[in-house]
Amino acid sequence: MLQFKNLSFSVAEDAIKLQSVECFSQLDSGFVEVQVAGENKDTHMGAKMVHSSEAGRLTYKTHTISGNTLTVVQESPNVRCETVFEGYEDTNAIRVHTVVTNITDRPIVLEEVSAFCASGMGDKNEPDEMCFTDFLQSHHAECQPRTRSFRELRLCGGKSDSQQRVCGCNIGSWSTKEMLPMGIVEDKKNGNFLMFQIESNSSWYYELSDAAGKYYLYLGGPSYPFGGWFKTLRPGESYTSVYAALAFGKDLNDVVGNMTKYRRHIAGVSPADAKLPTIFNEYMHLSWDSPTAENTAKYAPVVAKTGVEYYVIDCGWHNEEPGDKVYPYVGHWKESKARFPEGVKKTTDYIRSLGMKPGLWIEPEIIGIQCQQMLEHYDDDCFFQRHGKRLAVMNRHFIDYRNPKVREYMTETIRRMVEDYGAQYIKCDYNQDCGIGTDLNAENPGAGLEEAANAFLDWMREMIAKYPDVVFEGCSSGGMRMDYKTLSAYSLVSTSDQTDYLLYPYIAGNILAAVLPEQAAVWSYPVASDCTKGEDVSDERIVINMINSFLGRMHLASHLDYLNEHQMDLIREGVAYYNTLSEMKKTAAPYFPLGFTNFGEKTVCAGLKNENKIYLAVWNLNGEKEMVIPVAEGVSDAVIAYPTKTVVQLNVCKDSIRLLCPETPCAVFLEITI
Repeated sequence: MLQFKNLSFSVAEDAIKLQSVECFSQLDSGFVEVQVAGENKDTHMGAKMVHSSEAGRLTYKTHTISGNTLTVVQESPNVRCETVFEGYEDTNAIRVHTVVTNITDRPIVLEEVSAFCASGMGDKNEPDEMCFTDFLQSHHAECQPRTRSFRELRLCGGKSDSQQRVCGCNIGSWSTKEMLPMGIVEDKKNGNFLMFQIESNSSWYYELSDAAGKYYLYLGGPSYPFGGWFKTLRPGESYTSVYAALAFGKDLNDVVGNMTKYRRHIAGVSPADAKLPTIFNEYMHLSWDSPTAENTAKYAPVVAKTGVEYYVIDCGWHNEEPGDKVYPYVGHWKESKARFPEGVKKTTDYIRSLGMKPGLWIEPEIIGIQCQQMLEHYDDDCFFQRHGKRLAVMNRHFIDYRNPKVREYMTETIRRMVEDYGAQYIKCDYNQDCGIGTDLNAENPGAGLEEAANAFLDWMREMIAKYPDVVFEGCSSGGMRMDYKTLSAYSLVSTSDQTDYLLYPYIAGNILAAVLPEQAAVWSYPVASDCTKGEDVSDERIVINMINSFLGRMHLASHLDYLNEHQMDLIREGVAYYNTLSEMKKTAAPYFPLGFTNFGEKTVCAGLKNENKIYLAVWNLNGEKEMVIPVAEGVSDAVIAYPTKTVVQLNVCKDSIRLLCPETPCAVFLEITI
């Protein structure tokens, strides 16, 4: 038996067994799946990815340990597989990937490579004892967990190996448009949880199903059936799979906490973003796509009085066309003389004079199909293509960062934004999905997408390193690219473009399961677009909007210039209180006393736990007069930290918090001592 941090391996000539020492069930031998074209796939189980041609033929060769890293080498007649496990001092989470090398004297074609396959979980005769939580995604409805028993998933009955599978899959450049690349398996009988994530900024695939009377979990990237991907390896050539991570726990908070600690090891960092500063962005419920120098001159002095540190001008600073018609023309990223007649730099200098740092928006991976300057500048091989034709989606072409001409122009663009236009914050957006990929300079669209997506992220890392005093935000039409390969580059990411403040709690109440609190950007827009004056805005509307952003990264927005002094005091109080939470967020663990939330629920509750304190957001959205929040750790004391003046009454019990709400909807933010 080989002990390695939170893993133990039983190594023999023909088998390796892997299990979590901490809690989870045994993960039997056969933890790598590789399908080689033309080789026998030894199964008749339809679309399942297991029983690949090489899996049953791989035999143990050797293993090495270096620090916190274990590498296990297996070989088949066709390939050598090096599976690398990385452990960490402060969490039981394991990061894993596999390197596949062609050991034949001829070219071979890979059609599938797993990062890891964990088998031997649970018992198929007890499907009600196993549950699976996946996380659905959509515009304005990001991070929506769905928990079902294995019986409900039809992973029961019949043969020991069934045709049924539960899969999560993304095909395209929006890596999280339909689902997040993560999930949670619960073994209720043994009280154990397993959480996983796949780290891919393009296509990925996971599969949960049965084999030999037990269950397995397959984690991988693109494949031939799911992503149109294959890879030819000449003799001696290698391919590295996507990375995946697994964390273990005894309950929901425990397992998410261990994954959270792991994510902090790989998350993008920025010296400029180290203190988690507050941000105001002109876009939401304010300028939308049509900022102007005149409007910024009007809004910025008001925003400066809130204590916010960054003021970001979003889409529209860069073109002469009207905001509602601008997207087919974007791509040259030169300042608009129509909207900023004296130059963007004069406006960013003005923002600085008010004590704030200015920011600008960009969509660096596309150009509009009518952006004549760039159509003339770029060559055909600068664009994503299929069948010899440039891809076009919603009046945009996709540019390819494998091409030096693209990288050269966009590097100069970032320089211009920072040095000529004065940006100290750059919001990098991405508002369309390219689909299966590009076949230009690639064997197939799936491989082309993988290469191009990696090339863009490599370039982005270069820009972040080149400008350490600039904050770079990742955004993708809201949260359509919230994977942890992307988040290993950016220090913060947009979680949603939800425009209704009463719906955002259903996202903010779950998002800490998917994104670190120090990275999760959340909008706070106290004044809706249809408001005409401050009298249209209630105190509770302001409070709910502020609390929406407290657990993540505050992105304040909207017509604050409409608010009276009392209302502005609520904003200032919220910004000041948010700042007191910043250091805590860097080490705290997510806390879900009511579990995850679903759209339409009356009470939403989520928080952060750090040492002997719980910081808890509670939203009453549908008229409940009394809310009871269990605190299993026990309550020593509790206070309503924001707002300091509220009609909500707090009663502290031994193992719960009770809130009486004369008016709804409402929200409070609590500090609980345990």
